[in-house]
Amino acid sequence: MHISARTDYALRAMIELAAYGEEPLKCETIARAQAMPLNFLVNILNELKRAGLVHSQRGTEGGYWLARPARTISVGEIIRAIEGEIALVRGTPPQSVDYNARSRPLQDVWIAFRAAIREVLDETSLASLADGNLPDIVRRFSEGPQHWKS
Repeated sequence: MHISARTDYALRAMIELAAYGEEPLKCETIARAQAMPLNFLVNILNELKRAGLVHSQRGTEGGYWLARPARTISVGEIIRAIEGEIALVRGTPPQSVDYNARSRPLQDVWIAFRAAIREVLDETSLASLADGNLPDIVRRFSEGPQHWKS
């Protein structure tokens, strides 16, 4: 799985919004805080707005803010808003891939891979990223291979 700069920027912008609270946050402020190109960020925030994840308001009191509480927005939801479906095989969901008999077990690997990715991404909320209190599954995998089988 490849994480694009666009997805990375979207997640970092959403973390800034979650940490900031309910007040509108200027795009310039997010770009400066996260060291990202402003024009690129504007396009990303517009995609997130179309996906219903952020609201915006123009003007001197304007900016962007989360459309829902950060605890109800998952990393997976943000990635799907920017990139589309997660973990496709040749652009197809793994359960729809057609393999011959000898390669059939590969489909099971792709299905398990997709499920594992979804579990991590969908169990990790924006709030947990903003406050650094990551779910157990993330901590287990990030602590190293000695913890992966527990």
